[in-house]
Amino acid sequence: MGMDASTRRRAGEHAYARLRDDIQSGALPPGSVLGEVEQAARIGVSRTPLREALDRLESEGLVVQRSPRVTVVADVSLGQIRDLFAVRRALEERAASLAAERSDAERNAFAPLADAFERSDVTDDVAAYYARVAELDAAIEAAVANAFLARALQPIRAHLGRIRRLASDRPERLRASAAEHALIARAIAAGDGDLAAHATHVHLHHALASVELALAPDSPDAATGRTP
Repeated sequence: MGMDASTRRRAGEHAYARLRDDIQSGALPPGSVLGEVEQAARIGVSRTPLREALDRLESEGLVVQRSPRVTVVADVSLGQIRDLFAVRRALEERAASLAAERSDAERNAFAPLADAFERSDVTDDVAAYYARVAELDAAIEAAVANAFLARALQPIRAHLGRIRRLASDRPERLRASAAEHALIARAIAAGDGDLAAHATHVHLHHALASVELALAPDSPDAATGRTP
């Protein structure tokens, strides 16, 4: 007997989340072949929800179908990253500005986040830092409360984890990035939309410059594929 719709949906969500995490973490690096039988067995789902998960990942650009039977993890090029950041700037700058325009009650999460970015030494726990960045992103999306904007940002967020790992974060860049996030959060808390958008623009400018530096052809990180 086949699984019911809700069970299949849960299995598909599980397969999608597992594959996406593995791609972002580097456990499945660019070029990895994602055989349906092997991946379904590894994750513990049937092939139907596995195919649905692969379809979602393909729509986000994380995997590509090389043939009807061969799906692989997508490559990441510097050109693609630059294109991604161009779209990211447009969406995230506007989102930060809109969040700053919300009521005081809708902005009450941002001052504590700014404090947290300012207090901690990001290099002590890089994973905790990225969790805090994700918390800020979620707080901005919640304040804006625009489902269309949230959906537009979702595929961009899907790529950021593996871009960070490919770029190999440097301690000095991590500290600067924490200060930039603190300023974004502080500007939103103060209701200053112009500053929030500008601080986001500056952060993304420096973030892309750091990626370009790390992935340049003569960079040691590009040659070794070192991850943080």
